[in-house]
Amino acid sequence: MENIKLIATATFGLEAIVKREVESLGFKDIQVENGKVIFSAKLEDIPKANLWLRTADRVLLLVGEFKALSFEELFEKTKALPWGDLISKDGEFTVTGKSIKSKLYSVPDCQAIVKKSVVEKMKQKYNTEWFEETGAKYTIQVALLKDIATLTIDTSGVGLHKRGYRKEAMLAPLKETLAAALVQLSFWTHERVLLDPFCGSGTIAIEAAMIGRNIAPGLNRKFASEEWDIIPEGVWKKERVDAFKAIKHDRELKIYASDMDKRAIDIAKDNAFKAGVDDVIDFKARKFSTINIKNSFGVIITNPPYGERIGEKKQVDELYKQMGREFNDLRTWSKYIITSEENFEKLYGKKAAKKRKLYNGRIKIDYYQYFGPRPKKS
Repeated sequence: MENIKLIATATFGLEAIVKREVESLGFKDIQVENGKVIFSAKLEDIPKANLWLRTADRVLLLVGEFKALSFEELFEKTKALPWGDLISKDGEFTVTGKSIKSKLYSVPDCQAIVKKSVVEKMKQKYNTEWFEETGAKYTIQVALLKDIATLTIDTSGVGLHKRGYRKEAMLAPLKETLAAALVQLSFWTHERVLLDPFCGSGTIAIEAAMIGRNIAPGLNRKFASEEWDIIPEGVWKKERVDAFKAIKHDRELKIYASDMDKRAIDIAKDNAFKAGVDDVIDFKARKFSTINIKNSFGVIITNPPYGERIGEKKQVDELYKQMGREFNDLRTWSKYIITSEENFEKLYGKKAAKKRKLYNGRIKIDYYQYFGPRPKKS
């Protein structure tokens, strides 16, 4: 199987960013749908996609897609797919599922039928009635949407937001993939100052530093497909070596991150150390109103707190008003603020130049973008 289709799943609102990343990696024949980006590749491209995609949730190997209106149809069409060419004889595989607006609405039944069908196909391929399932792990997903069944194998394992550097986090942290997207949606480049005055466990600053230094986000973790026989020997090692060589170790960055919670700063420093970017981020425990900003044409990207309880809500409302007063003086800076507060612009005192709806997990949030002037070219 030389030519394959891969699916980079995406959080709602980030499909265009994931597509841009897929294009930058040199992949072709790209299609964008709600929650996913589909592209042509080869088996040896699986390591590259997993190591380098910053904003995708997972990389799935598309095995087949067909209409299924009955369990018999689901069984037979699943069995017709080349499972034996993908899963090793000793492979351990599980089946997950979901069904939306489909006649086959019972997910457990669909999972059981797909599992049975794959086993039957594997029996034909390997000419055996028993499988030990002691080898590499494979997670098959059957997804039914409006009676169309899409069958995939997850190449990533745990989600791609699990970079490996964040062992600890504060309450309701940003997913690493979303933090990377916030940076890529801004006008920040490695030549400009970046400030996060509400850094929490440091995710935005760390993701920016990894982008600035060109550090592949998957370098410090493992992937399910690393154990697969179908990926040519040595490909994973080569891709990791190439990724290490691509790091811009000598690139100087000016990234500042602060939070009034000293424990958050201690966690952020530890996370930055594990990510290998602690030398380019200046962490400080302080209130945002005490920050002395001397640079021009900088970029603020931040996820300020928001209150759910009545007492907290009043405090947060006042904080947003204070942010508007403080940030208004930074006329040459661009400001990017993410929050679930629907009245943010009114509290902040200024309408955003652009607002983008996103999701952090299942929480709906808005990304308010206030563009400053472009810095003059030196």
